Amino acid sequence: MGWLEAVALAGVRVTAFVVVAPPFSHNAIPMRIKAMLGVGLAVAVAPRVTGGYAPLEVGPFLLALTGELVVGLALGFLVMLAFSAVQSAGALIDLFGGFSLAQGFDPMSMVNGAQFSKLFHLVALALLFATDAYQLVLGGLFRSFGAIPVGAGLDVPATGELLLGGLSQMFLAALQIAAPLIVVLFLADVGLGLLTRVAPALNAFALGFPLKILLTIVFAGVVVSALPGIVEAITDDAVGTLLGVR
Repeated sequence: MGWLEAVALAGVRVTAFVVVAPPFSHNAIPMRIKAMLGVGLAVAVAPRVTGGYAPLEVGPFLLALTGELVVGLALGFLVMLAFSAVQSAGALIDLFGGFSLAQGFDPMSMVNGAQFSKLFHLVALALLFATDAYQLVLGGLFRSFGAIPVGAGLDVPATGELLLGGLSQMFLAALQIAAPLIVVLFLADVGLGLLTRVAPALNAFALGFPLKILLTIVFAGVVVSALPGIVEAITDDAVGTLLGVR
């Protein structure tokens, strides 16, 4: 019974994690597959979680299940925050490049944005699978059982600090990713403004919208080509965050 209880608690944490954390949170993966994946990974991590576990009564066991659900959701949200930087960078490029007028909601990835926001999100997910970075994320989740044993609960103040730090790092990383293209678009606006002052009859700002779209498309390749290294760095940060949770 102790083995079953420990595996059940681990299964709740892992299932809650894969429901929230990318790339497993994508709606292209059916919910029953996520549940089966959570159970299978819980059985795989059983040797790590069953050692030293003492069976609980019904009431404490139900409380422990709730605690593991909260732990899994918190860990998944921390990973989601790390990878949201790529999507946020695409949103910034859409905003400054003039693509934000064509926003739409993608029910599969649960992303509400324009073209580059969705493109960067899909490229990040593809890189996670193509480079086996998702295995590092799962490895960080498995090592979290050493930091937070099953049934031990979560240190709320420390986790809150990690969430706040992850949120600020997400905005900073998004700005750093999109910064080169944002600078180019800003300089284009400055150039159009100077041209309008020199020759007002040209109405240079009428060319601003198509010109910024052209510059965004041309220079976006530079940002996309840097995404593999960015995703690698974000994966390392996400794994480090998982290991830092207590």
